[in-house]
Amino acid sequence: MTAVVLCRLVFAGLLLFFVPLVAFAVDPVPLPVINFGIESSSDPDRVSVTLQILLMLTILTLAPAILMLMTSFVRIIIVLGFLRQALGTMQQPPNQIIVGMALFLTFYIMTPTFTEVNRVALQPYLANEITTQQALENASKPMSEFMLKHTREKDLALFVHFSGAERPRNKSEVDFFTIVPAFVISELKTAFEMGFMIFIPFLIIDMVVASTLMSMGMMMLPPAMISLPFKLILFVLVDGWNLVMSSIVRSFVER
Repeated sequence: MTAVVLCRLVFAGLLLFFVPLVAFAVDPVPLPVINFGIESSSDPDRVSVTLQILLMLTILTLAPAILMLMTSFVRIIIVLGFLRQALGTMQQPPNQIIVGMALFLTFYIMTPTFTEVNRVALQPYLANEITTQQALENASKPMSEFMLKHTREKDLALFVHFSGAERPRNKSEVDFFTIVPAFVISELKTAFEMGFMIFIPFLIIDMVVASTLMSMGMMMLPPAMISLPFKLILFVLVDGWNLVMSSIVRSFVER
């Protein structure tokens, strides 16, 4: 009797499962279809709007590279990465915190430059006072001024030489696409110099702890495990985050 009841329950369950599937197959739910294509148009305004949309999509695609290579983001993220490695805290702070902190600090430092770009390029363009080409030229000038301010002449001369162009009489004559790589390698050098200075006090603590453990005969005990609390307490006592952030901001503001 129990086997018969069990078989009926199984059969009822199969019906409940398959009947909706059969009904769905008989009367399928209509799905929306999106078509992409290229059509001819005699309306200049429609062609202009289409080109503007393509240009905006291109700019959005290149936005991460623009943010990383033409702003203070490179120096900040590298210095914070060196700081975490010098502390020996592995994944603390997490990558999300490091990147988020670098982004907000980048916006803080770049606010005057972005404000100028908005004033001379974005707002006139939105008001249809200038063309797209003029907007790009106006936007490149404040960015070029910022990058030239933090680019070493040696790095700039290197890429001017590689470009094969005539030697510019002043920095304002340097091509925008020559400034960007020179600015990047200058930022990398500056970030590594700051990272070296950050490493020195923590390296001294590691050496002292390693020497102490060796003199006590505790050679099997990892020095990093013992030195980590000392490095953390030193960093907290000297208000390390304030010192690091102030050094980063001053390296851009007071130059």
